[in-house]
Amino acid sequence: MKSLRNLLDKMKPTFSEGGKLSKLGSVFEGFETFLFVPHTTSKSGTHIHDCVDSKRTMFWVVLALIPALLFGMFNTGYQHYLAIGVDAGFFQTFFWGCLAVLPYVIVSYLVGLGIEFIAAQIKGEEIQEGFLVSGMIIPLILPIGVPLWMVAVATAFSVIFVKEIFGGTGFNVLNVALSTRVFLFFSYPTKMSGDSVWVSLKDYFGFGQAQVTINGFTGATPLGQAVVQASSDSLALTNVVGEPLTFWQMFLGLMPGSIGETSVLAIMLGGLFLIFTGVASWKIVVSVFAGGAFMATIFNIFAVDAYQAMPFWEHWCLGGFAFGAFFMATDPVTAARTECGKWIYGFFVGLLAILFRVFNPAYPEGMMLSILLMNLFAKVIDYYVIQSNINKRAKRAMVKSAK
Repeated sequence: MKSLRNLLDKMKPTFSEGGKLSKLGSVFEGFETFLFVPHTTSKSGTHIHDCVDSKRTMFWVVLALIPALLFGMFNTGYQHYLAIGVDAGFFQTFFWGCLAVLPYVIVSYLVGLGIEFIAAQIKGEEIQEGFLVSGMIIPLILPIGVPLWMVAVATAFSVIFVKEIFGGTGFNVLNVALSTRVFLFFSYPTKMSGDSVWVSLKDYFGFGQAQVTINGFTGATPLGQAVVQASSDSLALTNVVGEPLTFWQMFLGLMPGSIGETSVLAIMLGGLFLIFTGVASWKIVVSVFAGGAFMATIFNIFAVDAYQAMPFWEHWCLGGFAFGAFFMATDPVTAARTECGKWIYGFFVGLLAILFRVFNPAYPEGMMLSILLMNLFAKVIDYYVIQSNINKRAKRAMVKSAK
């Protein structure tokens, strides 16, 4: 590391003011501070001096996303081989999924970081590192059947119009990754819903689509099946070959769905790591699950169809509920920041997610729209929580003065 530090110190004058490549100074600074903690500190005023800058915080989140990414790769390959009737080993399954998923990660980062680098050069500012997390989340919340060019277009739209136009990292009102998904959902609905987008039958190792031998193949997600079966006496959720789907399989994530959203176990491993490190708020996570359980229980009490009778623990395991609770509802920029506000914000995220799922079959996922809607109300919640505290203190002061 010392030799790398010395190399950067020799290169620094070239990118500093007056150097030959001074216009690319923000690019050099971005790479330097990514590798090493900056030595500069504030010289005046009241500041908190801490080695944990935003890059390090983003790194913890990316690290926490690794379990969901790895399982998403395995499950993508698993669903592929299950659909075409080939009994593949673990490593072949994982490698196939890796080949299928990695292009999404690469496109997301190339487009998003490329725009942020260009924006930094235009504004003459330091490169903002917020997209380090968004670039990883975007591919994880997409189905495997989305064309890469659509991912590029949607990512560019979100970075420019949801983030940069508002001032960059820390100023966006809506979650950038979810905005990408919403853009795709409403712009290219056939690539974001239906049975054919969740399981890829692309040929990598000589087992092509023509060799699909299992009858009754369906790539529908369990939530999609629940919407179709709502009028039946009970739900019969199945995997891609028509076999009954157990709760354990739902919890592990061995079912069709967005790349990184299926495994509650993998999501919990990463999410609990974020809570342990203090990056994510446990209050938001707990209140999201509590809000979902509350709304699902209300539906259970007054259920008029099989979908409304679905227990809350199955809702927790299906769709993007768990992923949204741990990784997107807890976004410190777009979530509520007051301690009381976090409880309110999270509770309504979970409540609205189940409400949207059950009452509006056109949006069986629910979590995406509920988080974005509560993003808009997060600052309002914080405002009224703060005003309530101010009023309580004013009343206490009046009582004391009266005595």
